Amino acid sequence: MNLQGLIAKFEEYWRKQGCLVIQPYDVETGAGTFNPGTFFGSLGSDPLKVAYVEPSRRPPDGRYGKNPIRVRQHHQYQVVLKPPPEKSQELYLESLEYIGIDLAAHDVRFVDDNWESPSLGARGTGWEVWIDGLEITQFTYFQRVGGIDLDPVCVELAYGLERIATFIQDTESVYDLDWNDQFSYRRIFQEKERQFSSYNFDLASVDDNQELFKIAEREAKKCLEENLFYPAYDMTLKAAHYFNILLARNAISVTEREKYIRGIRNLAEAVASQYVKSLEDTPDERRPII
Repeated sequence: MNLQGLIAKFEEYWRKQGCLVIQPYDVETGAGTFNPGTFFGSLGSDPLKVAYVEPSRRPPDGRYGKNPIRVRQHHQYQVVLKPPPEKSQELYLESLEYIGIDLAAHDVRFVDDNWESPSLGARGTGWEVWIDGLEITQFTYFQRVGGIDLDPVCVELAYGLERIATFIQDTESVYDLDWNDQFSYRRIFQEKERQFSSYNFDLASVDDNQELFKIAEREAKKCLEENLFYPAYDMTLKAAHYFNILLARNAISVTEREKYIRGIRNLAEAVASQYVKSLEDTPDERRPII
């Protein structure tokens, strides 16, 4: 199965489970968790099932397109289920069978791995899911997001699409992956990896990205003063991206790192607080869900 078909099968499966299928977000995110579908979707008490693909940008992980398994941008298939179904694990395993994996023929393990995102003020308990020694999914019961304890908790599934595709296609390099029976992963992404790695590691201005971080932080606070939590969240994501570029440039000390993370977390928590307050103050028919 090619990667394009893999995405289509996941979407088909989770749509059949009643998920709202949304689109990738148009602001840089470091993981599917940062997409508003998860951040806002996990807050509040209204039931919600949501699924989407998320391109996840992590500037420090770039390797100039030369590493067969490590890339600056990878793709996740993200699913959030609130409240958690009684048989969440069974649903997940069924999704693997739906994409053509014979579970009886492979060693599938749930490895304890409690999850935390300090910059989002988020944490949860759960597992890494491994198949024949390869991690393919993070399976988490979210307990806290934006500094708010969740009631109800929700299940987050973060499938690593490239990892699953390399397993299915039996390739050792992501660049050898078949995207759609016509184009390879190499033709689509390798040159982007090379150029963005050159920018992130060698060219990006430390001074300018420090200033961009401060600008995004100020803009987020300005939005929060006007109770505009959605634009504030976009600015929070921007700040997090500039922080990641500074990490790639080795421009942040250990002490400064904690300061930057605390600044991003403070914004995320303020956004979450305003969002939850809006849910309480808005009639059901107009209350946002993500």
